[in-house]
Amino acid sequence: MHRGPLSGLRVVDLTTSYAGPTASMYLADLGADVIKVERPLVGDDARTWGPPFIDGQSPWFASANRNKRSLVLDLRTDDGLTALRELIATADVFMQNLNPTKLKRLGVDPGRMRAENPRLIYCAMSGFGLSGPSNMLPGYDLAAQARSGLMSVTGSMGGSPQRVSTALSDIVTGMCAALAISAAVVRQRGEGAGEVIDVSLLDSDLALMAPRIASYLAGEAEPAPSGGTDSVLAVYQSFPTADRDIIIAIGNDAMWVRFCTALGLDDLAVDARLSTNAGRREHRLRIIAAVTERLSTQKSATWLACLNAANVPVSCVQSLSEVVADEQVIARGAILPVPDAEGLFTVHSPFRFASITQPRNDGVAALGEHTREVLEEIGLAADRVDRLVAAGDPAAAAPEPAAAPSHG
Repeated sequence: MHRGPLSGLRVVDLTTSYAGPTASMYLADLGADVIKVERPLVGDDARTWGPPFIDGQSPWFASANRNKRSLVLDLRTDDGLTALRELIATADVFMQNLNPTKLKRLGVDPGRMRAENPRLIYCAMSGFGLSGPSNMLPGYDLAAQARSGLMSVTGSMGGSPQRVSTALSDIVTGMCAALAISAAVVRQRGEGAGEVIDVSLLDSDLALMAPRIASYLAGEAEPAPSGGTDSVLAVYQSFPTADRDIIIAIGNDAMWVRFCTALGLDDLAVDARLSTNAGRREHRLRIIAAVTERLSTQKSATWLACLNAANVPVSCVQSLSEVVADEQVIARGAILPVPDAEGLFTVHSPFRFASITQPRNDGVAALGEHTREVLEEIGLAADRVDRLVAAGDPAAAAPEPAAAPSHG
């Protein structure tokens, strides 16, 4: 197995919940050695997110924490804090999602860490960023979706705004952080220079809203929930058929003609008022009514075959039970079983390297599984390692010495 382009990169990850762990998981997928620093006894908050649980493990936690080592340190003690700083001193990248006040108290704020290690890449992840009047506020996916305007355009027509029902802000923020860190690593490896990276949930959601914000500032009416029927493109939405909903995405004028011809809507195909996207937007309601009436006459399988043959983007609106059985999803190896944990699965990172023929899939570490291993790696004395391990988990203190052989 190819070791990955980030092989040899040490990442110390103090983040919790979902955005930070997603970022560090992608770095680990690319070969980085990610050391996940967790609290004694309870660990990352996401370890308790459920049900469901599989043998006590949270699927939510597993989905963002493969390929890492788990180290438990009690940061309420001077010994634990000192050990954390000694660990960071060996790292190429340090990630955290603590509020600025706590960072100062712990002595792991960007200024101090970069002063001690100028080549360190320091990634701060937060709800609203390191600067600005809201930098001290706690941030979660729901708050970012609301504040960015994302919820204001999501939901059924005439209905209340809705959250996109997955950890969208967290996952996109994790992707953005992994991208920024990878870019900083290029410079670090070439020039020995470090960086402070500031990534927030709000900024990530604003990036998702970029086309809607740009259109609004250019004079378009302020959007509201529309059930996904207000795209800049027309037609670009879901429709009912005789048995289930499908989506149709018309991306250009030639595709519009192919679409109308395939559906037998020749009057629409030759209507000069509909020959451009601007015209189709102006007459959107008329088009939707005609297309809906036509699609209702046949089942989805008929229309999928018809429109695929016409090279028009179309898909059923699939449930998760269909997604995990989708032939394309299976062919791409997108669902990864967690090793030695029957019933737990993760999703392949959204990139593939030709040089990595099998994805790294080392499983999900138990809380504190690698505490002793990591502390010994960074050169701590044996008695100190024993104390730190015991402080993190009394049940995992120094192993009992082997019994003396019996000569009786």
